[in-house]
Amino acid sequence: MRSDLLTMIRVIILLGLMKCSASRLDKVGGKYGWDQNVNYTDWAAHQHFYVRDWLYFVFDKHYYSVLEVNQTNYEQCIDRDFITNITRGGRDVFLLTQARPYYFISSGGYCFHGMKLAINVEEPLPASPAPSSSDKINASPPQIGKHFITPVLAISTLVWTFLFAQARLS
Repeated sequence: MRSDLLTMIRVIILLGLMKCSASRLDKVGGKYGWDQNVNYTDWAAHQHFYVRDWLYFVFDKHYYSVLEVNQTNYEQCIDRDFITNITRGGRDVFLLTQARPYYFISSGGYCFHGMKLAINVEEPLPASPAPSSSDKINASPPQIGKHFITPVLAISTLVWTFLFAQARLS
């Protein structure tokens, strides 16, 4: 229970440091999370990943892990000589810091059951130029997009979960 609480605090701190408008939190695998029998190739094909986005891996830490690996280890499901072990508590985040391909697998043979993810990270889209004063007159109200909502909802959920856990410990 204590390690879960510490993991949750780490996630809250990391998410609090994110710039909501400049980055996004993507739950890997969508509603299924990081698990067997999920087609991560299909999932990733419907996503766009940019520098400063975060990957959020949700999984059972007793069975699975998340390792960043090179392309060869990804293709052959080799879990030795990994780049980074992301596994901490089963609710782990990973910051995409460079525009390049990233490769992730689960160790323990689960990679052979499809627990592997390859993504291509791009530079962020340039900000739109500010409209001129004449454009502002006929402009529609600003829209709150997915890039803002996802991190705010994630932070809110984690803060409430943390507060609830603290209340139960008292």
